[in-house]
This record gives sequence, structure tokens and C-alpha cells, in this order.
Amino acid sequence: MITLLEVFHWSQLFQPQFYIEHGGLWLLLFVVFAETGLFFGFFLPGDSLLFVAGIYSAPLASQIFVSNNEWLNLSILFAFISVAGIIGNYVGYAIGKNVGPAMYDWKDNLLFKKKYLIQAQDFYEKHGGRAIVIARFIPIVRTFAPIVAGIVGMDKKKFVYFNVIGCLAWVASMLCAGHFLQSWILNQYQFDLKNHLEIIVLGIVFFTTAPVILKVITHKPKKS
Repeated sequence: MITLLEVFHWSQLFQPQFYIEHGGLWLLLFVVFAETGLFFGFFLPGDSLLFVAGIYSAPLASQIFVSNNEWLNLSILFAFISVAGIIGNYVGYAIGKNVGPAMYDWKDNLLFKKKYLIQAQDFYEKHGGRAIVIARFIPIVRTFAPIVAGIVGMDKKKFVYFNVIGCLAWVASMLCAGHFLQSWILNQYQFDLKNHLEIIVLGIVFFTTAPVILKVITHKPKKS
């Protein structure tokens, strides 16, 4: 622990490989849980973490069951991460249902930004139930969408349905993208993505956040 603290820098919280190298599967599950439902988890890596987890699927899955079968390793990760993501979103929904309205009166601080809550509400009102699925693929909105669903009183059965569908699609796509892209590039070009994770992560962050940034820039306030 002392050694880890001595080399730790806050910027590492944005680096998915940091969680995998120092916490393995269990820390990864906690990050997914927090990033998909707890309001202070918006800054944690989501898409990039799952992508990198796909690259490291074998060592991560070996913490549960040792196997040389890539499909079994991916299935183990898929099952555990999906459960963490589904529960995380449901906790966010419960928070919104119980204390959500009061959150609009909270003051901004390091762990909470009211503007993200408002953006998530606008997104939810525009897309309805589909927002729970779509939000899984959009950083920041992914964290606050279930909270907003609870605030506006979305039917629990409807929320659970979209929550499960969205989480399964998100986890499967990110894990498979990381795993099979790594395998294909390594076999075809002998190029190991593990040695260039910083560039990969930056690319994923740009790809997933660019639509959000563009929307914010081009957004026109609604007329009263």
C-alpha cells in the first residue's frame, strides 16, 4: 500500500490500465458499478476501461477461473461486469427516486456537478426509455441517466428492461472490440496494443465524447 501511494498520481484515475494493474477484476467491477450509477463516478473511465479489459481478458478472468479458452474468458468477464453495471444503474435509479429532487439544490463541488444532472435530464426527456440504453455509450450521461430516470418516476419494470438491454450491449461491444482488435492486429501486423494503451485510450475518449462536446457547443437554449 505504501509503495502504491508513493508512485500514485491523481491523473492515473483516468487511466484504465491503472485499475487493471493495481486492482484487477475486483477493482474493475467497483469502477463499473460506481461509474454507472453513483453521481460521483462520472469522472471514472468506462468505455476505455472495458476496451482495455477485453485486451487483458485472460489474466482478469483467471482471477475467477483459469482457462486458455478465449470465449470462456470473455464470457466470465461479460457476466461479472454486466452484473456490476446493472446493479450500479439500479442503485442510481433508487437514489434518484429517493433523494433526486433535492440534488437540484446541491451546490457544485469536486464530486458533484449540477450541470451534468441537467444535461442528463434533457437527454432523457428527448429520448425517453431509449435514453437508458443510449446513455450507456455516452460518458457522464451514463452516470446521471439512471438517477434522472428515478427522479422523473420511470416505471421500475420498464427501467429494469432498458437497464439490462443497455448494459449487456455496452459490455459485450466494448469487451469484444478490445479483445478481437488486439488479436487481429497482433496476428496481422505483430503490433501489440498493450504497448500503446495511452494512444488507444485517448482515441476512445475522443470518439465517445466528441458527440457530447459537439452537442454542448451547438446547443441552443430553449425559449421560455
